[in-house]
Amino acid sequence: MRPTWGLVAFTVVLTTVGDSSLDVAQPAGETERNREVVRQHLELLNRGDWKQAAALFSSDVRHHLGNWQQGTESIVRGRDTLTDNLKDIFRTFPDWKMEIVEMVAEGESVVVRCKVSGTHQGVGVKRINGGFLVGVQPTGKRFVVQHMHWYKVREGKIIDHFASRDDLGMTQQLGLLPSGNR
Repeated sequence: MRPTWGLVAFTVVLTTVGDSSLDVAQPAGETERNREVVRQHLELLNRGDWKQAAALFSSDVRHHLGNWQQGTESIVRGRDTLTDNLKDIFRTFPDWKMEIVEMVAEGESVVVRCKVSGTHQGVGVKRINGGFLVGVQPTGKRFVVQHMHWYKVREGKIIDHFASRDDLGMTQQLGLLPSGNR
C-alpha cells in the first residue's frame, strides 16, 4: 500500500504545482475558457454590440434550427448568416437582452438557460423569432420569456449553436396572437 499512496501523493503534487500544460489540467481549463467565450458573447449582445458578439462565431458556424419536418435537421451555416440574424433581431428589438439564469459547461459544450426580453420597436425582415414578425409593424410592447441555448466552442470561437425558444410566448406578449389566459 505504501508505494501506491506515495505515487498518488506524488501525482497530486505534480498536478497541483506542476506545469499548467499537463493534460490532466486541460479539460477544466478548456471548459472555463469556453464558458467565458459564451459569457462574453451574451454580455456583448446585452450591450447592443451585436457586431462584436458575431465576431465570436467561427466563420463556418452552424446554427441548428431544430426543424426535423423533412426527416433531417435544418442547419443554417456561416458567420454572415448569423450576423444578419442578429442585425434583424436588434432592428426589431433594439433593447434585446439575454440574461443568464444558469450556465452549465463541459468541454466544448456550454448550455445557458436565460431570461430573454425586448421591446418590439422595429419591423422584422428575416424569418427568425418564429417567423412571426416579418413585416409586422411595431407594437411597442415588451416581452420576457425563457430560452435555452447550447453552444459548442472550439479554439475561442462558437462553432455550433442550438436553441429552444419560447417564440409563442413572445408573440402572445406582443399582442400578435391570443393568449391562452382568459
